[in-house]
Amino acid sequence: MTQSPNAAGLPRRGNVFSRALGRSFLRLVGWRIAGQLPELPRLVVIVAPHTSNWDFFIGVGVQLALGLDICWLGKHTLFLGPWALLLRWLGGIPVNRAAPQGLLPELVRRLNSRDRFLLALAPEGTRSKVERWKSGFHAIARQTGVPIAPVALDYGPREVRFGVPRAATADFAADLAELQKFYEGVTPRHPEKF
Repeated sequence: MTQSPNAAGLPRRGNVFSRALGRSFLRLVGWRIAGQLPELPRLVVIVAPHTSNWDFFIGVGVQLALGLDICWLGKHTLFLGPWALLLRWLGGIPVNRAAPQGLLPELVRRLNSRDRFLLALAPEGTRSKVERWKSGFHAIARQTGVPIAPVALDYGPREVRFGVPRAATADFAADLAELQKFYEGVTPRHPEKF
């Protein structure tokens, strides 16, 4: 997809109040942001380690503090009741893990239909310990030509760290090994789950 002339930079949303709210929340819980996402209009952002519900709140704090217009995936049962509208407003896309068919093509279609799009994913796909990361983030990046930007939630120094984006190649195993190097030494909230 060709980029329109006005598509430079990260997709943004929010205002002075929402950015101050995000910064205040992060300061209140003792977290800080290290580095920054590159000013690219489309990115697949992988956030790890994902071992706690707190990861979501830290992520929303960062989203608000930086004024990012970002979409993320969450299990469909979260999108029930009074929270559904708020979660969708924050960029949530419900996923039924028991019936995930069609999700990958739908996300690829969304990315390919927009000049500006940030998609955040937990490569583990769950808060539980997994033997290997899921490949969906890589397939999305590969099929859309969108770079993968690694982001670490480090509970040691309470820091959200942004890594250097990289293009997805035809070699998932090699790409995964390179991406996972960024997370070496990162302290999860629950180390036994990472």
